[in-house]
Amino acid sequence: MIDRLLTVGQAAEFLGTTERFPRRLIAERRIVFVKVGRHVRIPERALEEFVAAHTVQPITTHRRFAAVA
Repeated sequence: MIDRLLTVGQAAEFLGTTERFPRRLIAERRIVFVKVGRHVRIPERALEEFVAAHTVQPITTHRRFAAVA
């Protein structure tokens, strides 16, 4: 199965950021990318993996004492 290749603009839209952020990820080699001639494309799966790897789960705490009204 071939993964869909996104432009930097499409990657920014996917992440909900400006184009500057995916460009910085590419420059710092923090995300997988493909060079197609002079163009840079980011596999959609790479973005999904990036989001999954940087997702922070909430901390769940249990209250010992319930508030009494």
